[in-house]
Amino acid sequence: MESVLVLNAGYEPLHRVSLKHAIRMVHRGVAEVLKDDGELFGPFARPVVLRLIRYVKMTWRTRATCTKEAVKRRDGRCAYCTKGKAETVDHVVPQSRGGQNTWLNLVGCCFKCNQYKADRTPAEAGMKLLLTPYAPKDRPPVLPAFDFAELS
Repeated sequence: MESVLVLNAGYEPLHRVSLKHAIRMVHRGVAEVLKDDGELFGPFARPVVLRLIRYVKMTWRTRATCTKEAVKRRDGRCAYCTKGKAETVDHVVPQSRGGQNTWLNLVGCCFKCNQYKADRTPAEAGMKLLLTPYAPKDRPPVLPAFDFAELS
């Protein structure tokens, strides 16, 4: 099944739809064809990229998911020594003491600091948290992987 990329009115990627669904969207006037592959699908040019005519609010995309990889990417280096790379994720308040998997309780840290801290709070381990954990506001906008000039 061929799929067509659908962009919001502001050119942010939304999702992919089937070729038939894309043709219906163009026929109903909901979307315009930004790029086609030069072949025909019935009386229509076969679209590759569509842009919606009206902007669709994307509330479902505003909050970044808190995963180990996302925490390591956010911090980049060890939150305790700031010298090592963020190779693992540490709970500031250990899970055994009720610490949750949230942006504010997780920090990236190196293996050495994670092993040393073990199942203790930073104060109990005599360590200072040098990077303050924070919750990202939202995901940065994803730009399409093509040049807008070639759509003209």
